[in-house]
Amino acid sequence: MLQTVWVSSPGSWALKKPGCHRDGKQINWKCGLVRTIIQHPCPRHYPKGRRKARMLRKIQICLCFFFISGILYEISLLSGCFFSYMPMSKHFLTPEQVLNLGKSIIFLETTERLEPTPLVSCSVESAARIYQDRPIILFMKGLTNDTALDFNSSYAAFSLLSSMKNVFIFPLQMESIFHETPLLQWYNQVDPEQEKNWVHVSSDASRLALIWKYGGIYMDTDVISIRPIPEDSFLAAQKSRFSSNGIFGFPAHHKFIWDCMENFVLKYNGNIWGNQGPFLMTRMLKTICNLTDFKGTEDHSCQNISFLNPQRFYPIPYPAWSRYYQVWNKSPSFNHSYALHLWNFMNNNRKTVVAGSNTLAEKLYKAYCPTTYEDLIQNAELRDLTLSEDAV
Repeated sequence: MLQTVWVSSPGSWALKKPGCHRDGKQINWKCGLVRTIIQHPCPRHYPKGRRKARMLRKIQICLCFFFISGILYEISLLSGCFFSYMPMSKHFLTPEQVLNLGKSIIFLETTERLEPTPLVSCSVESAARIYQDRPIILFMKGLTNDTALDFNSSYAAFSLLSSMKNVFIFPLQMESIFHETPLLQWYNQVDPEQEKNWVHVSSDASRLALIWKYGGIYMDTDVISIRPIPEDSFLAAQKSRFSSNGIFGFPAHHKFIWDCMENFVLKYNGNIWGNQGPFLMTRMLKTICNLTDFKGTEDHSCQNISFLNPQRFYPIPYPAWSRYYQVWNKSPSFNHSYALHLWNFMNNNRKTVVAGSNTLAEKLYKAYCPTTYEDLIQNAELRDLTLSEDAV
C-alpha cells in the first residue's frame, strides 16, 4: 500500500492515496494512517552502465522499503497495534478523522464542566482498557477549539485521560453534529434557556446523531466497562419491556437510529424527563418488536437488533443504586454483565469513592480503572491531608 504525503504547513496534513478520497471526503479509514516518504533527486550524470546499476539498486531499495512499510501498516491494523502510532500525532487529529476509524466508544459531557469527575474518568479509563483496539472519545461542551488543555493540564483527570493512547477528548459542537440529520431544525428552533432538562435533552440528541453518522457504542459517563460487548446492533434493557438509552450500539446509518431522530423531533417534549431518552428508545422499539418479559439471563432479538438482558448493564437496579457505595460481605461476580451503570443521576447526596472504605464502588475502581483510583482517589486524599497539615 503506497501513500504519498506532503506537509503544506506546520500542523496541517495533506495526503493522497488512490481510493482514499472522493469529492473532498475521506472514504477509507485506513487512509488515516500516514507515512511520509521523502525522495531525494538523484545525480543525473553517470556513465551509462553505472547509471543503470545505481538506478536498479535504488529501485530495489525503494521496493523493499515499500514492502516493509506495507507489512508494518497491516500489522498496525491488528487489535491494539493501531494506537501505538497515536501518542505523537493524536492531538493533531480532528473528531471526524477519529470517528471515521469506526467502532468508537463515545462519551458525552453536556455541562460546561472542564474537570472530569473521578466517576467520569473511571468510565472512560475502563472503556480504554477493555476496548484497547478502538478509539474512546469524550466530547465536552465546555471545551472549545481554543481551549489549551492536554496531558500537561492542571486538571488531574484531564491530564490522566489525555495520556491514554486510545483516548481522545474533543469539544462538543452540537450544530456540526446535528448537520444533515432531522435534529438540526429542532436545534435551531429550541431555546436552551427555556428548557429545564437541557443538559439531558441535548445529550439525548447528540448521542443519536453521533451514532447515526459514525456508528459505534454510546455510553453514559457513569458506566464502568468490565468486559467487551459482543454485539454490534443492540439496546440495553433497563427492565423487561423497557429500554434505556444510557448505553447502545449500532453501525453507521442504521434505520432504527434515523427513525429515533425523527420521532425525537415529532414527539418532542423537553418538560418530561426521559421523553427524548429511554422513553423514546422504548416506544420506537415497540413499533418493530413484540416485547416480552425476560427469563433468566437470556437476551432478546428482533429485526436484527439485540435487546440485551438487564443483567448485562443493570444488575443493580436504580432503586438500589446506593448499594454501589456500601460494603458487601461478599461482592457480586457480575459474571453476566458487560458493564455496570452506577446511576449517578440518582446520587443526589453526592456519594463518592473513598480510599480504604472497602465499598463495592471502590473495588470496581481498583479493578477496572486503577489509574483513576490511584491518581484521583488515593493521591488526592494524600494531597488534601498534606495541605491540611501544612495549614495547621
